[in-house]
Amino acid sequence: MAARPVSASEASTSTAIPRPDEIYDPVARALDWIGDKWTLVLVRHLLYGPSGFQELRKRTGIAPRVLSARLRDLTSDGYVESIADGARSQYAVTERGRSLEPIIAAIARWYVLEAVRDFSVDTRKFTATVPQSILGVLPFIVREDRAADADVTFEIRLEGTGGGVWAIEVKHGACRVTRGFAERADVRYTADASHWCAVALGRLDARDAAKRGLLKKDGGPDAMDFYFHQISRGGTDAATGGMEAPAPSDERNQT
Repeated sequence: MAARPVSASEASTSTAIPRPDEIYDPVARALDWIGDKWTLVLVRHLLYGPSGFQELRKRTGIAPRVLSARLRDLTSDGYVESIADGARSQYAVTERGRSLEPIIAAIARWYVLEAVRDFSVDTRKFTATVPQSILGVLPFIVREDRAADADVTFEIRLEGTGGGVWAIEVKHGACRVTRGFAERADVRYTADASHWCAVALGRLDARDAAKRGLLKKDGGPDAMDFYFHQISRGGTDAATGGMEAPAPSDERNQT
């Protein structure tokens, strides 16, 4: 039996480019729901703990009008909620927002392990980075192999703009960062917030900073950079977390 001729309208339909939402693509459709990049950026910061509007501005650099709109959208979509904190309100992640954590962690690890090196990112340009931006990423870039049998707590005391006190617990392959003094600190670091960030991003050599009195370490031999993937710049490993990159002979006994 002869084939039925295809009409002009059928031919046009069969060769037309479909709309994106007509195609099942889990990555594309997920991004439709997640929204633009600010969704993941803001949720990433709020995973670290509730924050106010101005604090989020300082951490992200987002223009106030854009930040207000994005927080409104995130609240409407159920990723973020507003909570009372005395006389002011803060923003916190919901369970839906927390469900984005694996995606955020994967992006952070990819950037630290691949993009900074492969795309020749010069971390010296990140001069406005505050400690919270680095500390909040640590749970995503812990080295599971080295942290698997670890049970060590670091305390970081920073002064100046963006300063504060944090406890960093590395245990059983995971990392937990909390604000405040550590109940049991094995190692304590003390520095100005700007100097600590400069060391963490490779703009300042940790050993030189220690010699100049800009970075002080007290306690045992453990060093944070032993337990975390490091941000490399210009072929040199810079310590993540304010420490000297470990030497092959004794990685745990660095500044």
